[in-house]
Amino acid sequence: MDSKKLALKLATLALTKKAEDIKILDLRKLTTIADFFVICTAHSEPQVKAVADAILVGAKKAGETVWHKEGTTMKSWVLLDYVDVVVHIFLRDTRKFYSLEKLWGDADVTEVKD
Repeated sequence: MDSKKLALKLATLALTKKAEDIKILDLRKLTTIADFFVICTAHSEPQVKAVADAILVGAKKAGETVWHKEGTTMKSWVLLDYVDVVVHIFLRDTRKFYSLEKLWGDADVTEVKD
């Protein structure tokens, strides 16, 4: 699956667990670290875990395997690295603190809504 379709698939999987404020940042013209970031917000640590689990299971069913994951024990920010697409699942305050959308402010942004 190409990276753009994968980003949309992963964002859609986050919606299944009621993640909010889902944005896909297109980084292809800005950096080589990834093609896309998928950023979303959860309201509690159990929801962060549920969103991460839904993405991991759904991606695996689609034939995509996570290369690296971080934050699964703290659950205020879980990172799922699919090489060309990196998913960031934040608690609201953590997302505001790190402000990835501002850091990558030159990226084209696509909002994903239910």
